[in-house]
Amino acid sequence: MARKKRGKAHEEEASEAWLLPYSDLMTLLLALFIALFAITQTDQTKITALAQAFSSAFNMGGPSFFNQMGPNPSAQREIMSSEDLGNNAYIQENQTLESIQRQLENYIQQNNLQDQLSTQLEEEGLMIRIKEKALFPSGSADLVPESARIGPIVAGLLASIPERVLISGHTDTDPISNARFPSNWELSSTRALTFMKYLLSINQDLNPARFSAIGYGEYRPIANNDTAEGKQTNRRVEILIARSLRFNPNEGFSSQSEADLVAK
Repeated sequence: MARKKRGKAHEEEASEAWLLPYSDLMTLLLALFIALFAITQTDQTKITALAQAFSSAFNMGGPSFFNQMGPNPSAQREIMSSEDLGNNAYIQENQTLESIQRQLENYIQQNNLQDQLSTQLEEEGLMIRIKEKALFPSGSADLVPESARIGPIVAGLLASIPERVLISGHTDTDPISNARFPSNWELSSTRALTFMKYLLSINQDLNPARFSAIGYGEYRPIANNDTAEGKQTNRRVEILIARSLRFNPNEGFSSQSEADLVAK
């Protein structure tokens, strides 16, 4: 009889041995499903609540695997900060260019220079266009006395900002050929260089390293060269205040008002 009792106890112990690995397996599967759930969720509040709940259930204290689930709030703040800095810097530069444009437009209105000078804020930067008659005689690269009405104000505005400046000369399609200017290439290039040197000479605060000059000849018209008016429009010098930053639509803003500003 004693031998039979010991056999039954041994069978009962053997039949319950599967419970321990089974419980471990269930715990691991539960952890896996929670981790997968956390990866697919963007609500940090819910993830944190779940992590705390399971940490309490499966841990007796100390660091938990569940505490590491979900995005790191401090890392998110750092990423957002760098994103905001990029577009906020773009916004600040855009506001500066708009301020320069307003000042120049006011000067144009006050001095009745609408037929000689114009501005346009573009993707590449602030474009200032000066017609030929405000700077040079026809077919010449020597500045006229009237250029003193425009040069100092432009130089002063350029001295107040750090952006690069590209000065370009443009002509119409009428050919030119003389000892000094064999083609419109030479005429447009010399005009751009002449005006750039003039700006640098009248304002010592301008850094020459920011400036460059180029001639495009007749190859970048903004009007139809079939009319006299169109040709007059194409004979010009352009000053591009180049943006140093670009807007990134994937980045954030520090405030809604700034986002609206860019939308304008």
